Amino acid sequence: MVRAFFNDKAAIWDKEIAEKDISKLEAMAQRLNIKPGFTILDIGTGTGVFVPFLLSKIGGNGKLVAIDIAEEMLRLARAKGFPGNIQHIHADILSLPITEATFDTVVCYSSFPHFHNKPKALTEIARVLKAGASLFICHTSSRSVINAIHSEMPSVKNDLIPDNGEMHALLSSAGFSNIKIEDSTNSYLASASKSWGAKKE
Repeated sequence: MVRAFFNDKAAIWDKEIAEKDISKLEAMAQRLNIKPGFTILDIGTGTGVFVPFLLSKIGGNGKLVAIDIAEEMLRLARAKGFPGNIQHIHADILSLPITEATFDTVVCYSSFPHFHNKPKALTEIARVLKAGASLFICHTSSRSVINAIHSEMPSVKNDLIPDNGEMHALLSSAGFSNIKIEDSTNSYLASASKSWGAKKE
């Protein structure tokens, strides 16, 4: 259902739905601890709204892998021809075609609510992250705003950001530590590090 929903919305996404406030996107990118040369994974890249800001963080020596379950969203992202070392992959978060301990950072920008099996998704994210590496779950709106928008749309009415207690528990159970959740009037950011002793699945 999620795949069909986003494929259906792809053509109008940038014009009618995506974040258009560049300053908010830039500000969010600056909050992420991403260094030049990092190899990062952008899960649920959509039409690539956040991609230019991630590429600016990693520089010419970094690598960005952008995945999405909706092939139409991914096609539009690829068609933008962003300059930089970027690879687009059509894949499901629950079964990433990626070897373990590959990434320095994983970013879920405006995508985490749509992971229907969040515990399994987080376990899969932990698998592909290097030990000590960071996960960032972020939105350029607050949790309450995102959840209210989704609640009014039948196709994604259950695609919600968990409350802080549940989010903390989900991350901890998946092998993450240093968990921090910041929910303000105009943004949401949950960050965590893959624990050095996290078990392999």
